[in-house]
Amino acid sequence: MTPTFRFAPSPTGLLHIGNARPAVINWLYARKLGGRFILRIDDTDTARSKPEFAVAIERDLAWLGLNWDGEEFQSARIASYVAATDKLKSLGRLYACYETPDELEMKRKLQLKAGKPPLYKRAGQKTSEADQAKFEAEGRIAHWRFEISPGEIAWDDAVRGRCSYNGDNLSDPVLVRADGTFLYIMPSVVDDIDMGMTHIVRGEDHVTNTAIQSQIWQALSTLPMPQFGHLPLLVDAQGKGLSKRMGSLSLQDLRESGLEPMSINSLVAKLGSSDAIEARGSMDQLIVEFDIAHFGRATPKFDPHDLEVLNAKVLHDMPFATVRSRLVTLGLPSNELDAHGEAFWVAVRGNLQKFSEVSGWWAICFAPHAPTIEDVAFIDQAKPLLPEGPWDETTWHTWTELVKAASSRKGKALYLPLRMALTGLPHGPELKLLLPLMGRERVLKRLSGVVG
Repeated sequence: MTPTFRFAPSPTGLLHIGNARPAVINWLYARKLGGRFILRIDDTDTARSKPEFAVAIERDLAWLGLNWDGEEFQSARIASYVAATDKLKSLGRLYACYETPDELEMKRKLQLKAGKPPLYKRAGQKTSEADQAKFEAEGRIAHWRFEISPGEIAWDDAVRGRCSYNGDNLSDPVLVRADGTFLYIMPSVVDDIDMGMTHIVRGEDHVTNTAIQSQIWQALSTLPMPQFGHLPLLVDAQGKGLSKRMGSLSLQDLRESGLEPMSINSLVAKLGSSDAIEARGSMDQLIVEFDIAHFGRATPKFDPHDLEVLNAKVLHDMPFATVRSRLVTLGLPSNELDAHGEAFWVAVRGNLQKFSEVSGWWAICFAPHAPTIEDVAFIDQAKPLLPEGPWDETTWHTWTELVKAASSRKGKALYLPLRMALTGLPHGPELKLLLPLMGRERVLKRLSGVVG
């Protein structure tokens, strides 16, 4: 059976970094096993689901490089859920309940007051036909609960190890609301059966759901249960949970802030595992390194600063062939990129924190630039010592050695005034790499106090 995985977000908001983690892990796991990755949009919550959020989900996943082998929308599969409901009713596993929310809340409070867990156990099954008729005459419409069988419910979890529940300690869950709409728990099982899911990796907030859903699965299908893995949920640096309401952590905002997708992939692919978190330039590298057994139960903390560090490292290792088209998109002239692009990229990439910063360095190297001369006498002393062409990576060393001998300067006193005159900045890429790009004519202009 082909290994089949899914990522099943609800289109009720923008994906955030916490959502990216299970998406990336499921994708890597699927590709590692040579399997399929299905995108399933869980949009049965018609009040909160928005088409624009579904589009945003697709856009964010594509930006991360997570291609999918199939896409499904739960809103298009209602007939399948109706059929499953009918089957569970015929099996006697789904029963009608008529309690109002207020009545259920009162029962819950009484159970807690008596020191008992607030469980719902088949009270609706004891409703007589006469009471049912009475309730319906009052305008009540039944909701439908699934009967949890007693006894052990257990599975070997890929992350948590052996998980075990007792059916006697679980409330019978509502599967169908009084208005006929479905809660998450059953449609998810129906889809996983119909779509041939062999592996389900999701957040640990679904562990109890898995216990319940395993019984729904066994009632509806003879197929073997999937391999489950429940990941600890990310928290922020202060230990607080992440949510879609935290807009600053949405993938859309992270993308618009200039982060590279591989910085996010590099982080979430290893966060919470025993593997070192290091910048990777491609998903292929992460596939090779992926192992679900390396993930543990400790709660991983997300610090945005880690993304910034990884982003810089991703850029520093990025080859010119990968970025050439992006440089053109930034407005850098294609003909000049053909002549100087690779040398320029190699020179400046080690100083980039965000890709957009490359435009500033291009302007410093190739556009008219006003010099910043703070020590005129020293610059006048250095200018006539400038070597003739052609220039290469040795020119900077040759020149500064001549200036050093003539001025008796060294260290910062030697290099900083020259850097400021040529770039206007006190720091930046190695000047041995920038000098050949600027060329002797432009350098002479700047040393002479002329825009060049």
